[in-house]
Amino acid sequence: MTLEPDGADPVAAELATSRIERLHALELTPRRAELHRLAAANRAVIERLVCTTATEEQLAEAADALEAVAELLGAMPSGQSYEGFSEAANAGAAITEQARALVAGEFRSTESEAFAFFDHSPFIGPANPLSPPIDLQYREDRVEGTVTFGAAYEGPPGCVHGGYVAAAFDELLGATQSLSGSAGMTARLIVNYRSPTPLRTELRLEGEFAGRDGRKITTVGRIFAGDTLCAEAEGLFISMEGERFRALLEARGARMEGGS
Repeated sequence: MTLEPDGADPVAAELATSRIERLHALELTPRRAELHRLAAANRAVIERLVCTTATEEQLAEAADALEAVAELLGAMPSGQSYEGFSEAANAGAAITEQARALVAGEFRSTESEAFAFFDHSPFIGPANPLSPPIDLQYREDRVEGTVTFGAAYEGPPGCVHGGYVAAAFDELLGATQSLSGSAGMTARLIVNYRSPTPLRTELRLEGEFAGRDGRKITTVGRIFAGDTLCAEAEGLFISMEGERFRALLEARGARMEGGS
């Protein structure tokens, strides 16, 4: 990938177009593997809970078991165990020394847990039980992905809620705008719903970089079920200076330290 618009940081451009592949290649440490397994079990609980026709007694038994798990987790150490933040998975974010080391191929596999913020994204993170999750890959000048939404994401009967479709586009186009070589934040997202988006069906996502005018980065995307176009979107992103991202990170860190 050689796209480097005027004003783009070459390191940021390289990070933008190789981040997902490199992060996919990070060593799956035993701890990360268990986080993924725990999140997957949580997703299974959510999926089965929204579909259950269990009796009062059966529900009480399940609630007792989940309350015990919640107590178990509550007694364990808590806090941030990774560097960065989940939005960095799609928006580029501040280019830290660790990120530059990743681009340069100097990132040590033993540090993979610390740099696994990608795991915690609410839409693509395998360690986040709220994530479907979406699998995204860079393909030359575009981003492609797949996702299957379960019953917890239902809107119209048997179909994905339109809000989740819009959120999937925000994630997809957030990754796509990274092809501009700059970090950007969503300014406008327009979604056109073409046909119902089915649940429990593998959906195909496509995102394309459409252009850049100064700080304005434009993208387009589509979601398909088989050959059927379910929805399409246009996204406008505004590139942000590294200082703004660092300020957001510092404010987020202060809130976490304050327990809010």
